[in-house]
Amino acid sequence: MLIAQLSDPHLTTGLLAAEPAAGLHRALGRVLALRPRPECVVITGDLADHGQPDEYAALREVIGRFPLPVHLATGNHDDRESLLDAFGGTPWLGGGFSAYYHVDHKAASVVVLDSLVPGSDGGQLGEEQLGWLDGVLAGRPEVPAVIFLHHPPVAVGIPAADSIRLADGAALAEVIGRHRHVVRVAAGHLHRPVTTAYAGTVLTVAPSTWKQSTLTMSVDEQIGWVNEPTAFLLHSVEAGGCVTHTVQVSHSAGQTCGF
Repeated sequence: MLIAQLSDPHLTTGLLAAEPAAGLHRALGRVLALRPRPECVVITGDLADHGQPDEYAALREVIGRFPLPVHLATGNHDDRESLLDAFGGTPWLGGGFSAYYHVDHKAASVVVLDSLVPGSDGGQLGEEQLGWLDGVLAGRPEVPAVIFLHHPPVAVGIPAADSIRLADGAALAEVIGRHRHVVRVAAGHLHRPVTTAYAGTVLTVAPSTWKQSTLTMSVDEQIGWVNEPTAFLLHSVEAGGCVTHTVQVSHSAGQTCGF
């Protein structure tokens, strides 16, 4: 099964709306040009820049005619209530009215977590959601599972970002450690591609479809923005594991498609 993971589009409205929207649209067009096409797309948070209803309306405008299933996750820039108002009960949130959910594809379980903490840049899942995850993973142990969330659950060596990572990453690792069929944990938030071992599997962090952040690994420097390529991750899930490819978009000679 092929799963395309896009992240951090930060859609907005007004004078600054064009670039983020175009970045997401280009990335989705690049997804459609892949052969074979992925079975679904997951966008791992910071869907909107300010969590406003009109921004989610803009998101719906971009993804509304996209021909593949799209699954949405919350990020720290999102607003849960506005997101649920816009997408609750639709396939974009797994058909339900919760920001955490799972979609059982034949070849893999796609599990989307909600790490949004209102008023905070950092993330947390909480005991209730972790208990839910434990039950969901126990339900299909024979099928590979991929877990998607916005906040990376471990430190990655970027101090400013590490201070606003997932607060209960150790508790998440404990749950995942009980389910050996979790073949990938996939996050966003960093606006950079990062890979590390985590909870007996692999954590991959997707770059942004909008703009990338600097690799700032010292505590006395501020993170800034750099004109690095926009890209997304392509997860190839098999019974024995998962292989992840980085697919460049803005600096790519690869084919794109309209929709």
